[in-house]
Amino acid sequence: MFERKVTPPMGTIQEEGQRQRLRIEAAAEAVAAANPGDSPDTVIILGTGLGGLVEEISDKTTIDYSAIPGFPISTAPGHSGQLHFGNIGQHRILCFQGRFHLYEGYSMEDIVMPMRVAARLGVEHAIISNCCGGLSPKLEKGDLLILDDHIHLLGENPLTGMNHDDWGPRFPDMSEPYCRESVGKWLELAQNSGIRASSGVYVAVPGPNLETRAEYRMLRGLGADVVGMSTVPEVIICAHEGIRASAISVVTDLCDPDDLKKVSVEEILEVAAGAEPLLTRLVVQFLQ
Repeated sequence: MFERKVTPPMGTIQEEGQRQRLRIEAAAEAVAAANPGDSPDTVIILGTGLGGLVEEISDKTTIDYSAIPGFPISTAPGHSGQLHFGNIGQHRILCFQGRFHLYEGYSMEDIVMPMRVAARLGVEHAIISNCCGGLSPKLEKGDLLILDDHIHLLGENPLTGMNHDDWGPRFPDMSEPYCRESVGKWLELAQNSGIRASSGVYVAVPGPNLETRAEYRMLRGLGADVVGMSTVPEVIICAHEGIRASAISVVTDLCDPDDLKKVSVEEILEVAAGAEPLLTRLVVQFLQ
């Protein structure tokens, strides 16, 4: 016998939505209290092995995620789990060094909490980085891909549940998830700096295992240039909250289904470390 799926009563949905709201607001209040300067205008979320950018933040103040009430703790390799306040150029920065993933066992509520907290502090622009596998045959290890669109295959959406209308609309538009003007600026800066970069489509999958040859063929056929396990939930929240989003992927391994090589986490971190100075230079130039 199959069990009938019971829809929870509306009161329960509203109570859960209110609980989530209070959790995010409490974390935002703690982060705001720890910020020694002006309110941030830009939030940066750093992906696997890409923490070097924090060295470019001046007048920096750092707190551990564990010091923020109700905040998740990073467990993925290359994610230090620290929040940094400071300045790059004329911009006041809120930098999350470490994110959260479905494969760690975190919920969508946890995964998007950094972006929700940043929105409560009034940020206007988000810069999100990640490591990914290159699906397009035009990509090489260490290349940067400026995201101009994505395919959401995580199976869950961070907007599921009660909508807070003062945060954003029930059905946010996704015709421009990544700021087109910013994409052009990133590409221009990369070209002027001699950095290999192009624009393309990111597909998000749950992980944590890498994909099979058949899956890589499928993802290529869907129109994806790179594949990863993050970023899309945060970008959906940016669309919901009215934050201009930019995202940059570092290609750490090549996903050629006809010549697929084994890859380890150590190799991925090594390639990320090699590309990190290029990513850092590009972000600093963009913010200056």
